[in-house]
Amino acid sequence: MGCQTLGVGSLRSQTEYWMLKHKTTCRVTYGDTDKMGYVYHANYFRWFEIGRSEMFRHLGIPYSSIESRGFFLPLSEVHCKFNAPSTYDDTLLIETHLDPRIKAGMKFDYRIFTEDGKKLLASGYTKHACVDRDSRLVRPPKFLMDIILKNADAD
Repeated sequence: MGCQTLGVGSLRSQTEYWMLKHKTTCRVTYGDTDKMGYVYHANYFRWFEIGRSEMFRHLGIPYSSIESRGFFLPLSEVHCKFNAPSTYDDTLLIETHLDPRIKAGMKFDYRIFTEDGKKLLASGYTKHACVDRDSRLVRPPKFLMDIILKNADAD
């Protein structure tokens, strides 16, 4: 599956509460579809992960480097609302937003659109705890929050 990162931007000037917004694209493969020719619902959760991972990568801190420093973001909650179907060979625009209102972990909001950004196909969120190597709950580490805040202030 080909994915392309389109960038991170701050949304502080807007009335929305999101701190960061990142866009990336992915193409629907034949294996992503069900017998009816529509994208199988569980793939949207995989695309949420792609959006989140690409946001971290674009910020200069791939998820693997967060883990190598001894911090992990296990999924604690997920939600998806399906608005319209997607089919084989569609290019999807994945918007990932970081919600700064969560202090004890991280929450990401997602919107998946048609490539032109005009039709919302699905929206949802994931909530993640932050744990150390011993699986103890901790706040997101300073190095990660510093990178996020630096990029949120970029505009």
